[in-house]
Amino acid sequence: MSSVSPGRDLREWLEPDGLGGFASGTVSGLRTRRYHALLLAAQEPPAKRVVLVNGLEAWVTTKTGSYPLSRNEYAPGVIHPDGPDAAFEREPWPRWTYQLPDGTTLTHELFAVHGTPSVALSWKASGPARLFARPLLSGRDYHSSHQENPAFLFDAETGPGRVSWRPYPGYSINARFNGAYTHQPDWFRRFLLREEQARGLDHQEDLASPGVLNWDLGEREAVLLLGSERLDEDALERFQSLRERERARRAAFESPLHRAADAYLVQRGQGRTLVAGYPWFTDWGRDTFISLRGLFCATAAGREQARRILLEWAGAVSEGMMPNLFGDQGAAEYNSVDASLWFVVAVSEAAPGEPVLRAAVEQILDGYSRGTRFGIRCDADGLLAAGAPGVALTWMDARHQGEVFTPRRGKPVEVQALWINALAAGGPRWKALHDRARAAFVERFWNDARQCLHDVVDEDHQPGRVDSKVRPNQILAVGGLPEVLLDGARARAVVDAVERALWTPLGLRTLAPSEPGYRGRYQGGPRERDGAYHQGTVWPWLLGPFVEAWLRVRGDTQAARAEASARFVQPLRDHLERAGLGHVSEIADGDAPHTPRGCPFQAWSLGALLRLEALPRLEALPQALEEGPAT
Repeated sequence: MSSVSPGRDLREWLEPDGLGGFASGTVSGLRTRRYHALLLAAQEPPAKRVVLVNGLEAWVTTKTGSYPLSRNEYAPGVIHPDGPDAAFEREPWPRWTYQLPDGTTLTHELFAVHGTPSVALSWKASGPARLFARPLLSGRDYHSSHQENPAFLFDAETGPGRVSWRPYPGYSINARFNGAYTHQPDWFRRFLLREEQARGLDHQEDLASPGVLNWDLGEREAVLLLGSERLDEDALERFQSLRERERARRAAFESPLHRAADAYLVQRGQGRTLVAGYPWFTDWGRDTFISLRGLFCATAAGREQARRILLEWAGAVSEGMMPNLFGDQGAAEYNSVDASLWFVVAVSEAAPGEPVLRAAVEQILDGYSRGTRFGIRCDADGLLAAGAPGVALTWMDARHQGEVFTPRRGKPVEVQALWINALAAGGPRWKALHDRARAAFVERFWNDARQCLHDVVDEDHQPGRVDSKVRPNQILAVGGLPEVLLDGARARAVVDAVERALWTPLGLRTLAPSEPGYRGRYQGGPRERDGAYHQGTVWPWLLGPFVEAWLRVRGDTQAARAEASARFVQPLRDHLERAGLGHVSEIADGDAPHTPRGCPFQAWSLGALLRLEALPRLEALPQALEEGPAT
């Protein structure tokens, strides 16, 4: 036994199955989250996710003794067993190479079988050895934890090279293997999940182990296939071809970043959608429409994927609104003002001529211009008002037990930028309203005292009242959208103000440190974290619009591009190896050292990096005019 060492490699790997399920864990092998599992499946893709096989307790025997391979942590912080450190590779899938004390080399790898709720594991040794593995099972919703209880069913249905368990009604775990199985039921109690503990959540659980699998590694490579559905009789015989097919599928992507983007593309019914982030997000409207602009729109093949995703969402318009999200049980929730507008922008870039999508765009513009839920309506000045008590409709939507931390009721700045862009995309019918809204925006949002833009005008629906906190939302008036709303000195002033107060190497802070209410650390229990979510916490997705704006106001010169690449983009590239491997985290602390927080794998964060890597020449977009007076 050993206590927790701060030197453990807790970077995380992810193996998605394309259906919303996934396998995930840490490089060191410690399970630190309730979401770390070998078999986590979506029962109704991509929703109703359940954890089935949490992990394995594995060990190997050679002629010189028995050696643990796995690591598990138990309360109050004791690791047992404490297997050896291993060399780790993440391409094309997770692979660990162990050097045992007697000189034996053992290699373990795993990959999710794309398009199926299953995962394949294998082990190979350089000499005579026998491998043992105890599956650790639960059968629970992926947001919960599991405790010892008499209802768990240890019974196993066995046959040559196969075993199935049904831990609870409605839950199925099926295994195929080229070894042997011995039924030895037991409970393993009080596993500690340190990330859940840090988040102020339930962080201990008990897992059931129905028996022990074992293989003679001197004879052949050990193979274990795990699935939430019944596996084919010839699954083992097809393992080598399955592995090569999966290797070829991954090699076909343009780059590792493009393959990482594919992790978020999942099945919904007969269509496609995007998961907002792993391990705990489902498909969110706003995140989907922002993400796909970076993940897919740079190439013709990608735009076709984007079109399919947009078509899947197009049928969900209700009273002019797109769902903010589809919840864990699949139900649509309509509580966002900007998701619909991001949809319109995405359509204008990915598939502007698609009739079904054009019809959805008209529904949105009609609904918003007439008025819809939560006080969303076009005001007399042409700008879009939104907000009602108890809801947060913008992307700054953190709430805890009814408490809204950033209500932003009235006319938020980025909502106007999106509204004006949506009206422009709507065509001639909406031109007069577009022009009226644009004129009102330029007149009403400029904050001469701070040389930037107000965050909200007509705050709380009170005419003339403004919220002038320095937030990043204003950057969308200068970059990140097809139509630019500011030019000349004002555009440069906004970019300079955002860079000065909000920029960090991992993205933009959501509130300037000089503002009242700034929170520099995203830590603590749910209320503390929700209260910091948009009060200083850094969001990488905002770096995309910021860099576009930063280049635009500098004329998009080669020198500016070189500086932007080194200062703003390279830190995101470096981050690919520091948290969720190959991906970009959801958020980071506002204060240095800007520790990554939230989901380690986030679609719109990765989309921002991909969009920057494939940034089109900005000459093709509206340019800032020659410098003029900032008045």
